[in-house]
Amino acid sequence: MEKTEVLANPAPLGLMGFGMTTVLLNIHNAYPELYPLSAMILAMGICYGGIAQVIAGILEFRKGNTFGLTAFVSYGFFWLSLVVLLILPKLGWAEKTSEASMGWYLFVWGIFTFFMFFGTLKASRVLQFVFLSLVVLFFLLAIRDWTGSKEIGFIAGWEGLFCGASAIYLAMAEVLYEKFGKKVLPF
Repeated sequence: MEKTEVLANPAPLGLMGFGMTTVLLNIHNAYPELYPLSAMILAMGICYGGIAQVIAGILEFRKGNTFGLTAFVSYGFFWLSLVVLLILPKLGWAEKTSEASMGWYLFVWGIFTFFMFFGTLKASRVLQFVFLSLVVLFFLLAIRDWTGSKEIGFIAGWEGLFCGASAIYLAMAEVLYEKFGKKVLPF
């Protein structure tokens, strides 16, 4: 008799890596003078936003979840590439990316996320909110970089806080659902 392998759900790990890193970076986006872009945010981008999401995506592959694989590995490498974009110039290894170019970088991530949003339409409303709010966040950040508007940066920062918090909420809802065998938090 063949034994059925039971695999854990890697999505909460990926959602927490995304959510917590997004919250921390967007506190900076909303209040750059009060909350500088420090090693703490960069470390979260590498370790939890980056590496943990890539691991979660690889585990989604093992479960046969193409959407989860694509989302977590892509956003994990988004965080890693964002940190690299920020530290390479500080190390003297590359020229600093212009604000206009960063706008295009964020814009293409917004386009990717817009298409990924359609993959959530048969999923939970909370996951739909995470992706839709991320689309808005990427476009707001792109506009901020294209225009240099501090006001749009402030709005983007707060919108990013809601986006990140929704991912944290969904992660915990899924963990508690699995732990208690029923929905403790609606999702």
